[in-house]
Amino acid sequence: MEKRKFGRTGLEVSLLGFGCGAVGGLMVKGAPADQERAVWRALELGINYFDTAQQYGDGESERNLGRVLKALKPDVYVGTKVRLPPTEPGRIGEAIAASLEASLKRMQRDQVDLFQFHNPIVGTNAGSSFAADTVLAEVVPAFERLRAQGKCRFFGITATGETASLHRVADSRAFDSAQVSYNLLNPTPGATVAAGYPAQDFANLLGHTQAADMGVIVIRVLAGGALSGTEERHPLGSPPPAPIGSGADYRRDVERARRFEPLIRDGHADSLIEASIRYVIAQPAVSTVLVGYSTMEHLEYAARAVEKGQLSQAALERIAEIQRGFVGEPR
Repeated sequence: MEKRKFGRTGLEVSLLGFGCGAVGGLMVKGAPADQERAVWRALELGINYFDTAQQYGDGESERNLGRVLKALKPDVYVGTKVRLPPTEPGRIGEAIAASLEASLKRMQRDQVDLFQFHNPIVGTNAGSSFAADTVLAEVVPAFERLRAQGKCRFFGITATGETASLHRVADSRAFDSAQVSYNLLNPTPGATVAAGYPAQDFANLLGHTQAADMGVIVIRVLAGGALSGTEERHPLGSPPPAPIGSGADYRRDVERARRFEPLIRDGHADSLIEASIRYVIAQPAVSTVLVGYSTMEHLEYAARAVEKGQLSQAALERIAEIQRGFVGEPR
């Protein structure tokens, strides 16, 4: 398994990570024995980054991951997240600390390698979306205190919200990493000029994270499953999630995903899933890619896709042509 530099942290992470969320569902609703076999196989494949969060199954993902890692005792990196409810100024630090303490207890750990702020980052506080000013003035000091206490080694953001605010937080170099929604249907985080795409699609976000030497964890590689080209869901998986920066709804994303089928007919990849994974790893700013698994077969397939390496230049040019066809369409 290829390893890539995780920003300025000094860590080297597997190009394929292990997503423990509800979209795949294995680490939330799977059988304990299946969870253990999947994690063991991931370790054999060279995967060394496991990503979870409190809200995945209301803590079940953290509990299950913690149980399995305690039994296997592997040398891996673990990341979790805090998603705050609307919180009064002055109490943000307290809420963040309480969330991490609860996560550590569920995972039976003293420390996580990466602790991430999971709320949208915007211009002005609104509900559970936090202004960049608030993030820099209150969230960052709270994370720094937890790092000083040895509760986390590094901290990052989930880069959703408003483009200008995300750029500002990335440019501050206050965070070590960013989780970025980036895929065939939402290419603009990697675009220097996102001609025709709305600003909220996070144009050139990867350029800002790269300039700040942040580690980048790509999420929504398969657009919540839409890039399988079908609306069918595995029984362990969540219902179709709301799109991030792509179509107006999941069905629209599935329809657009099918426009990439010429890549398969022309022999650039064996499936839309493979093409989606190999497209994202062609971006040099990317450190690791999260795929949510429902079965061992999903894990094996994703690992084989990564092993094949990035798509050819000819495939990338064909993709760019198809993506240009999305510009200006109703979203």
